Amino acid sequence: MRFDFGAYVTETLFDRGGAAFALGDGTVRWDDGAATTAHDGAILHAAAHPSGEGVITGGDDGRLVWSRRAGADLIAETPGRWIDALAVCAPAGLIAFAAGREVQVREVGDSAFSHHFVHDKSVAAIAFEAKGRRLAAATYGGVALWYARIGEQKPVMLRWAGSHIAVAFSPDGRFVVSAMQENALHGWRLSDTSDMRMGGYPAKPRSLAFLARGAVLATSGANGVVLWPFSGGAGPMGKQAEDIGHDESSLVTRVAGAGRQLAAGRDDGRVWASDLAARGIDWIKSDKGPPITALAIDGAGRVAWGDEQGGAGVGEELKNGDGFGLFDISGGDSGVRQR
Repeated sequence: MRFDFGAYVTETLFDRGGAAFALGDGTVRWDDGAATTAHDGAILHAAAHPSGEGVITGGDDGRLVWSRRAGADLIAETPGRWIDALAVCAPAGLIAFAAGREVQVREVGDSAFSHHFVHDKSVAAIAFEAKGRRLAAATYGGVALWYARIGEQKPVMLRWAGSHIAVAFSPDGRFVVSAMQENALHGWRLSDTSDMRMGGYPAKPRSLAFLARGAVLATSGANGVVLWPFSGGAGPMGKQAEDIGHDESSLVTRVAGAGRQLAAGRDDGRVWASDLAARGIDWIKSDKGPPITALAIDGAGRVAWGDEQGGAGVGEELKNGDGFGLFDISGGDSGVRQR
């Protein structure tokens, strides 16, 4: 199933009714033909609503909007500021968004719940812990950790010099990983705040996805998807990263994961998916085109993608290609450096 939306695809995701696409023209489109105008301007970030129905979007008009097939409702507004980052936690019913140096946390179903967390520098990305207890904010100089349901507090700062542009918690909450403005990741083990640098990328690893119950972190920014092992108490420290789908002719721009299933989009417009246990690649979109800017995979293995010129599509369930052997995340020196 292919679409031509005629506008940059900011994000794609699956809600309860199917695949949704958030676009640079301010609209949200669904694969069944439904469409909603959410913003007077571009959608900058999008996520599935915690209820599973519809899409939460943040735009350059400073509005946070809940879009469903029947229409759109305004949740919050930050006049004169862009929504720079967005995160949701379905188990906790929480929504967080950043505008400039401030992060706001809202609770679904409780209009009175609103916490404001202010940082010294602008926030580039945010992420919830799996159950919503803590919130991580990537900013200049490191990552700030907040308790999402506590109002007055000081954050725990995970410091590392430079600009941090993406962030993720491991599903078990033991690690936080950020992507840097330089071509590297940085990670922290929260039990003792020991940290590690994961470098060697030819481009910025802007897209991060934990898979296999947190045993593997998949990242963009290289000729294949880079896979870092996170099983065991030390995570990737002292272990070797692997890659899958290596192709010298192009770079991976987006990754997405569900269970042990992985999807990747490339800067030449191609999209593939794989089951990590088999390491086979199924081409969801083998024809080349504009760079892939949005990617999602659901629990059934369906892949949705979008590109920078408005092309989009939904692929079939993952079938598993010819295997490369069982996935093995053991190994020796990976180039991970512990400070």
